[in-house]
Amino acid sequence: MSTEANIPPAKHDPYAALKIAPFRNFQLSRFLLTFAIQMLETVLAWRLYEITNDPLALGLIGLFEAIPFIITSFFGGHAADTYNRYKIARGTIIAITCSFMAVGLILTGHIPVIKHLGITPIYVIVGFTGIARGFMAPAYQSIFPQLLPRNLYANGATWGSNAWQTAAVVGPAAGGVIYGYATSWALPAVEITYGIGFILMVASFFLFLRVPVKETPPKEKHETLMESLTVGLKFVFNKQLMLSAISLDLFAVLFGGAVALLPVFAKDILHTGPQGMGLLRAAPFLGSVSMGFFLAYYPPTHKAGRNLLIAVTGFGLAIIGFAFSENFYLSWVMLYLTGAFDNISVVIRQTILQVLTPDNMRGRVSAVNQIFIASSNEIGSFESGAMAKLMGTVPSVIFGGCMTLLVVVITYFFAPQMRRLENLGEDTK
Repeated sequence: MSTEANIPPAKHDPYAALKIAPFRNFQLSRFLLTFAIQMLETVLAWRLYEITNDPLALGLIGLFEAIPFIITSFFGGHAADTYNRYKIARGTIIAITCSFMAVGLILTGHIPVIKHLGITPIYVIVGFTGIARGFMAPAYQSIFPQLLPRNLYANGATWGSNAWQTAAVVGPAAGGVIYGYATSWALPAVEITYGIGFILMVASFFLFLRVPVKETPPKEKHETLMESLTVGLKFVFNKQLMLSAISLDLFAVLFGGAVALLPVFAKDILHTGPQGMGLLRAAPFLGSVSMGFFLAYYPPTHKAGRNLLIAVTGFGLAIIGFAFSENFYLSWVMLYLTGAFDNISVVIRQTILQVLTPDNMRGRVSAVNQIFIASSNEIGSFESGAMAKLMGTVPSVIFGGCMTLLVVVITYFFAPQMRRLENLGEDTK
């Protein structure tokens, strides 16, 4: 009898990816940048609603960021597969930092344009951050697998999601609490929050400098610019698993985006201040972080297709529950559940992308993924604001949750590979 049959399987190490120093520095840099962005976006949303008292103004923030992001993402993916990904990432950190500081100077009156031009300059600057994100996202996603061995992709995706979600838990809560208490104490609230955000972004940049630079893998063949821009799109649409996973996330976020309307729920329905809004905005991210730690020990890669469909279903039901709630604590729990279910979806989708994508195409495939997923947050924000204007706040969120459930049903019947996906990493080879 072979002795190999008596060798016990290697014990799963939930912290394996974090033991690799370049990956730790990369995720810590990303954590600080995300923390700062989430904190400052919370303050920006609250101030805009104070200025306009119009939910559509909140939705327009997402639209003005999404359109430039979509336009530039294909070029960002091409750049990430052609030029040095690390230099691109550094440049985008600087660009985003400068953009948010410009918004802070406008909100504080140091650049006095609101009296003369209204809030339009803020939307223009937000559009510039969309351009920066269009180059940042493919570069970041292409760097990620260069820092880990292939067998740690799922573990790395889990901790990458945890890093982002943890920052997004603390960031909005910190933004709401700092702004709320500073206002009540007659302190310069916007100056304080944007000053802290600037310090965190600078720290993120210097931490990123500690990530060792690796060469971009050469392309397999010479391509024209147009061929290079479209190859990622063709690759995704030829992979049913990848396309269905991306589509589920796309429509769930697009129709289930209640976060953009939190200022309305906090002020007009739940009757809480900016502190309460910060806690509500942090709830889905806290749910995601909690689920992330669970997934580090119990990866969702076994029966991955079933798990993904269940997760998106739970997300849609929680969105509907949030819409009906008039109690702050129940609303918080529903938002918490949306984050928990969403993280299952994120880990499975990211693992599918990393396993199926060749090294020399990661930037362009990531660009397609980001266009579908990341931009859906911003377009979903606009959809939420526009539907709230047309249907009312609560009916618009109920509608979004129901549409999410419909997308799950469609995917179940029209994507059999996803429905039958068992062991991610084995079935997807």
